[in-house]
Amino acid sequence: MQLVIDPAGEVFCVYDEALPLAELGRLTISRGSMVEPTEAGDWTADLSPVGGPLLGPFANRSAALDAEREWLERNWLSRG
Repeated sequence: MQLVIDPAGEVFCVYDEALPLAELGRLTISRGSMVEPTEAGDWTADLSPVGGPLLGPFANRSAALDAEREWLERNWLSRG
């Protein structure tokens, strides 16, 4: 799990339960994407909440979740 601390001391990450994040202070959690099934039974990762693309389609949900996390970590989390 990657934690990014900005100059103001705010911590950013892609949410995961690997660390007890509440111990860092008050949390603000917001949606970074939506992983949803398509009518054809595939899966997409819509990253528009953070200004990103629509990824997919993927044959299964786990592949969409992996692509979602990779994009968020590479593009959103490292934006600073």
